[in-house]
Amino acid sequence: MKIVIHPQPTEWAALLARPAQDLRQLEAPVADIMAEVRARGDEALRAFTARFDQVALDALEVSAADIAAAAHQIDASLRAAIAVAAANIERFHASQQHAQEVVETMPGVRCWRRSVGIGRVGLYVPGGTAPLFSSVLMLAIPARLAGCREVVLCTPPGPDGLPHPAILYAAGLTGVHRVFAVGGAQAIAALTYGTATVPVVDKLFGPGNAYVTVAKQLAAKEGVAIDMPAGPSEVLVCADDSARLDFVAADLLSQAEHGADSQVVLVCFDEAMARAALAEVERQLATLPRRELASRSIANSVAIVVRDRVEALAIINAYAPEHLILAVREPHALAEGVINAGSVFLGNYTPESVGDYASGTNHTLPTNGFARAFSGVSLDSFVKKITYQELTPEGLARIAPTVEAMAAAEQLEGHRRAVAVRLQPDNQLK
Repeated sequence: MKIVIHPQPTEWAALLARPAQDLRQLEAPVADIMAEVRARGDEALRAFTARFDQVALDALEVSAADIAAAAHQIDASLRAAIAVAAANIERFHASQQHAQEVVETMPGVRCWRRSVGIGRVGLYVPGGTAPLFSSVLMLAIPARLAGCREVVLCTPPGPDGLPHPAILYAAGLTGVHRVFAVGGAQAIAALTYGTATVPVVDKLFGPGNAYVTVAKQLAAKEGVAIDMPAGPSEVLVCADDSARLDFVAADLLSQAEHGADSQVVLVCFDEAMARAALAEVERQLATLPRRELASRSIANSVAIVVRDRVEALAIINAYAPEHLILAVREPHALAEGVINAGSVFLGNYTPESVGDYASGTNHTLPTNGFARAFSGVSLDSFVKKITYQELTPEGLARIAPTVEAMAAAEQLEGHRRAVAVRLQPDNQLK
């Protein structure tokens, strides 16, 4: 992990560049997988599962009995932890529900907006080296609160042909309607086109590897909505001399262990602190079970020494991190200036890990700088906002001159007449 001292703003873009991610080379093989699933349906899903997961599946859909049995296959302590996390996530996302408000924009003209749950949503949850059962909570709970008619989950099978029991337990707990033991780009294809077993969905959610990311991009071209552009996980830690170096190092490694393409950035105010922090990273890395992955991520990462908080804030907003930890004095004051970040963690006792699992906020966040324009997943991600308006005859009479003048100026006579015809004395409804 290199240290850069007082870089010029002209150097920031290159300094903060994420590890190169050229997904274009994957488009052709992923498109082939999706075309195969579209053409051969369940048969293709079984073939790809045998090829990529080395599992021969009799049934693609996980039975209710297998989902129920998963509760007995995980420790009671984990079940209790999942219950606490689920309650916090539900409490935070339920607070995002708002009462419908009717606004009278002028006398006799009433407008309002109603939230309607997306009909059928597809959740993708990776298995692999780290089965992300926490993502089930983060996605299925707001989907249920939003009133989605059907929640469908795809996740890779294990050697026994079933997904990880913690994923199944979380699915049962959160009310997922159907679970399929299908992973990878083929799962995204199935949710995009539908098969005899897997239904077509209206919107896709969830993290995944590069193949899943490309598959979601191709699904979007087919008219299926997706949650957001995805990329490797990342964190920026801004620390001053009030921060504990062991805390800072642990935070950096908690993201680095996600994978070799993850990136961590340290912004601090003193070169000696930067060097001490990196020494602590190396010390903790030596005992980290996923140290091989984490060490490769650390090699892609950087520590930047800045002059003051103004410069620190400028670099934070330029980077637009997925996760931002402010391990500084008066973190709230610094946070007021943050305009580009997925989720912000304030103070020395707020590790990013709590947001990943159980504080209540959603861990599905924009990466790769997309926090400049995208929000993380929330209740709003699972609803459509439909607007309504209702006019009285008096309201129409008041607004008519405005509409007629604007329609005439745009040379849309039909628009003007749709108002004018209602104002004719002989056309008034009795």
